[in-house]
Amino acid sequence: MTNRLCTMNRKTKETDIGMKLNIDGSGKSTLKTGIGFFDHMLTHIAKHGFFDLEVTCVGDLEVDCHHSIEDIGIVLGKCIREAIGDKAGIKRYGSCVLPMDETLVLCALDLSGRPYLNFDVALTALRLGDMDVEMVKEFFMAVAVHAGMNLHIKLLDGSNNHHIVEGIFKAFGNALDQATLFDSRIIGTRSTKGMLE
Repeated sequence: MTNRLCTMNRKTKETDIGMKLNIDGSGKSTLKTGIGFFDHMLTHIAKHGFFDLEVTCVGDLEVDCHHSIEDIGIVLGKCIREAIGDKAGIKRYGSCVLPMDETLVLCALDLSGRPYLNFDVALTALRLGDMDVEMVKEFFMAVAVHAGMNLHIKLLDGSNNHHIVEGIFKAFGNALDQATLFDSRIIGTRSTKGMLE
């Protein structure tokens, strides 16, 4: 079976993004978004999802980090959708309850084709490094919409904002890895409708 790959470029007046995603990778990442903390978070998606991920972004960081992070979410969502193709044989669902020190995060997702985000996380910091914390939700909204993903992220316990956000990204990588795995028992798509869209 060949690797499930996507290479995509997206250029607007606000951002110029290049991305390569290998769903069947080993967890390697090369990330140059201009936002150090965000690069650190994307590393966790790749490492914990066993995805190979390359991202370059030249964005209008002189304004703020919003356009860069949201647009990378858009491209990542589109790459996930393209790379997994018709979803034949994949598990479709993935979930992870992830502990990180005092923090406990839940992430559950369904590659149903119907986008939805339930983000039940209270963050108290304004920024982590050079990233506005409100962009965590915006990033996952963009991913969910453009991947056609039903995504639930919930903070079960925790107080340290760095641990919470890092836990979210790790849990997402784990859950997406589960959902994209093949299961030999699944014939076609895992849906009584016979398709996922």
